[in-house]
Amino acid sequence: MHKLAVAVTEGVPIFELAIPCEVFGYERPGLADWWYDFRLCAPAGTRTAAGFAADARHGLDALAEADTVVIPACANVVDDQPSDLVEAIRAAHDNGARIVSLCTGAFVLAAAGLLDGRPATTHWMHADQLRHRYPKVKVDASVLYIDDGDILTSAGTAAGLDLCLHIVRADHGAAVASALAKRLVMPAHRPGGQAQYIDARVSVHDAADLGPLLDWARRRLHEPLTVPTLARRANVTPRTLIRRFHATTGTTPMAWLRGIRIDHARELLETTSLPVDQIAQRSGLGSPANLRHHFTRVVGVPPTTYRRTFSATTR
Repeated sequence: MHKLAVAVTEGVPIFELAIPCEVFGYERPGLADWWYDFRLCAPAGTRTAAGFAADARHGLDALAEADTVVIPACANVVDDQPSDLVEAIRAAHDNGARIVSLCTGAFVLAAAGLLDGRPATTHWMHADQLRHRYPKVKVDASVLYIDDGDILTSAGTAAGLDLCLHIVRADHGAAVASALAKRLVMPAHRPGGQAQYIDARVSVHDAADLGPLLDWARRRLHEPLTVPTLARRANVTPRTLIRRFHATTGTTPMAWLRGIRIDHARELLETTSLPVDQIAQRSGLGSPANLRHHFTRVVGVPPTTYRRTFSATTR
């Protein structure tokens, strides 16, 4: 079993603590062949910001035994982080654990020196303070989450859910992540590069207008969609579409399309026995070579390797 530990310290915000408990802490029968060996780790007598006692069976020293360690938001970003937690995080990372922070949990990782020279994000309200206190960290406050291999960080509050679902997708595949998202009544996939919040210069009406367009595009991934095509559908100029798109999603129309197409290719690789050339066509990525190039760049492995790992037909 994959051991996943959540570090609980005095005054931790309850919502950010609840996120990994909800995503990883329940058995998921019928969803995946295996789930997570979940454990809460806390010093004796620890209480959350809401005053709840942490009924943890493990101390912080148990973090060193975990395969994945999750650090919810810290109690505050002004004081120094608890030294026992910082040392436990260092030990876990030295033992090869994947380290994940939610919201201001990035301050704990930074205090441990794990973010030096690496990209990281946190809640946009605290990004400047993270930069000031830890100048070696490459802070990006414009994204929902960052996956830097063995270190993953998320923006504030709901972005923690996006990152945890991203971890499920990496561990179990897109189909399982989509099924879990449906149970949680949340979007199946918000790319990490999506903006943390909507640009105030763009009206809510403008942002809402993109919803039907995105749904329309998702149903036509196999077609040669272009910015002019999308703009005509939205009845706006290409320039206006690009502006609205970037303000709402933090990315360009074509980058968004590429991400959705790769996600669709992942599901086809998992759930069908279609040859790679047909998957490339159905996902709108064209040729097998183009699929292989973009898929490997984003997912980290070629389509054939991904299929061997996650295909339901080979389990």
